[in-house]
Amino acid sequence: MAAMKKVVVAAVVAAFAAFIGHRFLKLKEMSLASREVPVKHLNCHYLNNIEYGAEDITILRDGLAFLSTGLKYPGVPSLSDEPGKMYILDLLHPKPTPVELQIKGGLDLRSFNPHGISVYIDEADDSVYLFVVNHPQHKSQVEIFHFVQENTLVHLKTITHPLLHSVNDIVAVGVESFYATNDHSFPSDALQFLTLILGLPWCDVVYYSPKEVRVAADGFLSSNGINMSPDKRYIYVSDIMDHEIDVFERQEGEQLVYLKSVAVGSLCDNIEVDYKTGDIWLGCHPNGMKLLNYDPQDPPGSEVIQIKNIHSEQPVVSQEYVDNGHVIMASSVAAPYERKLLIGTVFHKVLYCNLK
Repeated sequence: MAAMKKVVVAAVVAAFAAFIGHRFLKLKEMSLASREVPVKHLNCHYLNNIEYGAEDITILRDGLAFLSTGLKYPGVPSLSDEPGKMYILDLLHPKPTPVELQIKGGLDLRSFNPHGISVYIDEADDSVYLFVVNHPQHKSQVEIFHFVQENTLVHLKTITHPLLHSVNDIVAVGVESFYATNDHSFPSDALQFLTLILGLPWCDVVYYSPKEVRVAADGFLSSNGINMSPDKRYIYVSDIMDHEIDVFERQEGEQLVYLKSVAVGSLCDNIEVDYKTGDIWLGCHPNGMKLLNYDPQDPPGSEVIQIKNIHSEQPVVSQEYVDNGHVIMASSVAAPYERKLLIGTVFHKVLYCNLK
């Protein structure tokens, strides 16, 4: 009997070890650990003043771009101990140069750690509100600012909620309302790693308003970038570990109805939308393992992907820029404007490119 128990225990341990080994291989596959991509460059140059990443960038229709810089995030390299900053860039200027935004109000700037951003323009008076995901002491909260004058943000409000536990990105849909992605199933990094190992799609998108907070969509391996179509009818979400962009329709009462997924073949981070064409632009990580296991001799590359006609039966997915990390590392956003393109990164520099 004792011998039989030992055999059973040994079999169970062996089966569990085999299962975990299989899941680790699956995680490497999801991370695109063996992927190498040929270089494909554009006519680009570095922007001045940005040395430690611009994880997210969003551009207004008048050519003003907001940049979120200096992110510190668990498991991802950071080349500076300085607090994060917000910058503004006028793309209509003959020589666009990022200018640091002055932040007024009660926000603790010593622990400011900005991540995803979004802008809401109040049609009643054209007021510009900037929403910023902030991780002070690696917590998750959303800051709302009023953009005033040329280079000033006035802090209006900090939003926290138990459902907003691991916020990555945000898209504003009102003066105090937004959709936000949680890139972790749980606030704990260890539990999130376990869910990835097991392949559990437990991440979600949360809708927040002063009157209501709820999960609006779920079933993501890791929900990352989020944005909205120019007509505000559709919400786009990047499921980064599933290598897909998910499309949802906004319905009455801010209900999200899933429509489709578009495969992109890369680990795509933030989503920007061309306000004229509706084309989707994605800053992507061609090999996630190189980002997590940072080696300056074999740096993480960068990839920009465009999706045309995303609502058609045959969307066109194309690679618009690729680098092996020797020009720009760890691209996280690609923001288009009038045949120009800004490529931001998690911790490196920013490229200003000409699409003509």
